[in-house]
Amino acid sequence: MTRPRPALIFIFITLLLDALGLGLIIPILPRVIHELTAGGIDNASYMFGALAGIYSLMQFACAPVIGSLSDRFGRRPVILVSLFGSGIDYFLMGWAPTLAWFFIARIISGITGANFAAAVAYIADISPKERRAANFGIIGAAFGLGLIFGPALGGWLGEENLRLPFYVAGALTLINWLYGVFILPESLKPENRRAFIWKRSNPIGALLELRRHPLVHGLSISYFLSSLAHQIYPAIWVLYTAFRYNWTTKETGLSLALVGLTGAIVQGGLSRIIIPKIGERNAAVGGLLTMAASMVGYGLSSEPWTVYPIIVLGSFGGLAVPAIQGMISITVCADEQGGIQGSLTSLQSVAGFIGPPLATGIFGYFISKHTPFILPGAAFFCSAFIVGLAAIIAAKSFKAVKINYRGLRADQENNS
Repeated sequence: MTRPRPALIFIFITLLLDALGLGLIIPILPRVIHELTAGGIDNASYMFGALAGIYSLMQFACAPVIGSLSDRFGRRPVILVSLFGSGIDYFLMGWAPTLAWFFIARIISGITGANFAAAVAYIADISPKERRAANFGIIGAAFGLGLIFGPALGGWLGEENLRLPFYVAGALTLINWLYGVFILPESLKPENRRAFIWKRSNPIGALLELRRHPLVHGLSISYFLSSLAHQIYPAIWVLYTAFRYNWTTKETGLSLALVGLTGAIVQGGLSRIIIPKIGERNAAVGGLLTMAASMVGYGLSSEPWTVYPIIVLGSFGGLAVPAIQGMISITVCADEQGGIQGSLTSLQSVAGFIGPPLATGIFGYFISKHTPFILPGAAFFCSAFIVGLAAIIAAKSFKAVKINYRGLRADQENNS
């Protein structure tokens, strides 16, 4: 029998190492690419964008497949195989002598990084329905902590040796894999497994599957829109704060550390108290509206000190994603969890692919000489509009299926 607490801790550590691994290589990856390219900074920038794009593309293609495989064979083997592959891949990136090898490594990274779907499905398996949304909050907490410590550690290790962060990330991942081999139990009962069918496991088929459930369909659109809008932060935060406030790298790093810390507190701690009290519906819609308001605040903020209270208040927007994931999870059957989470991961990958060029394009235009007026916050206003639209769609979706106070569908509650 699966013991929820030790298993949940393992999944948290797995997600944390995913985030930490990404954070470790953020400060040094552009420099490594520059070393491997024969051209100048412009060519290195192009290659960096291509590597980011192929990573997102592989996640889009593979997340539904991996999620469906976990519905067929169980979460444990899928998570452990992906973890092992991810650990080896970090060592491959550390060794890669040419750009071609680095592209191969990023393709593997995109595939193994799709274990996110199986990890989230594992949380759904071991969580009672009334605690599922709250437990999904550990996802945001893990990525928040990874955002705090990963880049700082990566920058420090990179000063010693540019390839060292890759080896450290690989070693940490393989240690966690070894721990999982002996500790992680299977969470999916044999009677809750279903056959692997390519028609519903390929990325297009998996997304079409979302339409079978009215609530899932509506909330998945909200999930995609909020993910799309959220891409503004990795895309332009450094550029925006440098342009508007003349912030140094240190000041930008402190602001990102605060984002990670407050996100970890809200999603990893407070969400477990707030969501059960106010219900998934209120948490989802209220969180999205809070997120939109914070984006408007960033766009309007003319004084650098105002950014910090906006970060703190805006962190409560982090209640939306675990609430949406929780509602989607309790709406579908136990044998669909992996496939559904794979579909959501695919949507997130699409957002990661198109969001950054959209945000940088809007920001660049409205500070250029071609714009009819200078408006550095234009990209934030656009993102706020997108999140506001996500909140409207979420509210309509909940209303359409007559959700009760706690966010559970009445028919499911009666059958449980």
